[in-house]
Amino acid sequence: MREELVKLILERLEKEADGIKADFHADKGIKTRFTAIDNFFPEEVARKIYEAFPPFDKMRLLDSFREKKYTSKDFDHFDPLMKNATFAFQDERVLRKVAELTGIEDPKGDPHLYAGGLSAMTRGHFLNPHIDNSHEYEQKYYRVLNLLYYCTPDWKPENGGNLELWDEEVTEAVEIPSLFNRLVLMATNDKSFHSVNEVKADGARCCVSNYYFSPHSPNGYETSHVTYFQARPEQKIRRLVTKVDSDIRTAVRKVFKKGFAKKDLYEGEEN
Repeated sequence: MREELVKLILERLEKEADGIKADFHADKGIKTRFTAIDNFFPEEVARKIYEAFPPFDKMRLLDSFREKKYTSKDFDHFDPLMKNATFAFQDERVLRKVAELTGIEDPKGDPHLYAGGLSAMTRGHFLNPHIDNSHEYEQKYYRVLNLLYYCTPDWKPENGGNLELWDEEVTEAVEIPSLFNRLVLMATNDKSFHSVNEVKADGARCCVSNYYFSPHSPNGYETSHVTYFQARPEQKIRRLVTKVDSDIRTAVRKVFKKGFAKKDLYEGEEN
């Protein structure tokens, strides 16, 4: 099944290569480059991926002032389709094609899913504005691209749970609805603040996430930082709290280069 998915991904990317490349690099009023590719898989494949999503009681609930969502990369206990749908995007052929379209130099995959995996957000869930941690778990490669595949049928923009890409001051954002069967390619750097707005409907916004890395800094200079959270513009007090929290975690990382918390890694795939 994975090979079939890889083939479908490559066919789609190759068929619309010029348009995807042009849209990714187009000026959209913010510095974060991105593109959204709709109807990415054949509909029957997309629906099977959604139907294979694990039940929430088998996922981990992250719940803090920074975020609230279900996550998992415990693929060995789920329908094999979830593992195949995730790691199809880590296939070397897909990696090279996406790099060609987005301009990534010397792309590296994320076979241990240090940053990737499955996520689901239900009513009241959210992810506050943040920039992603700069490197993978060994601190060898820079994170340079997020690949977010949304698979909840009939999900509407008014349901919330939509991706938001912010300006550098985190005052204005471009909203990208998490529509069914949509793949978003989003560049990451030390200014690419993004978030997911609050889910306001019943049901769940389900997403398969992958991340790519590179030995070359996307900023044009060396930098290292943890996942650095902000808060929404209207959340004045929370913005102060998240800044202090992020500054403390950044200071700790400067002392403990690889951190000291247990790493959430998937051990089932080889480089």
